[in-house]
Amino acid sequence: MTAEVFADGVGRVDFSGGIVRIELVSLEPTEEGQGRLEVRQRVVMPVDGFLKSLTTMGDLVNKLVDAGVLRRNDPV
Repeated sequence: MTAEVFADGVGRVDFSGGIVRIELVSLEPTEEGQGRLEVRQRVVMPVDGFLKSLTTMGDLVNKLVDAGVLRRNDPV
């Protein structure tokens, strides 16, 4: 069974001792009405796994551009 984790985004990304740590964050309400980002989970992987994940995400971005879901910004 694969567990799913919802995250509103990525918080900190750290590198130490050959390991990359990526904090997944979610927006939590506060009494003031503004949201506050809280760490929900941490993904820990070796550098080669991190680099492979960047390639995978880049491939997805290209597919989303091709499908018209995203648009690339023109270089300045």
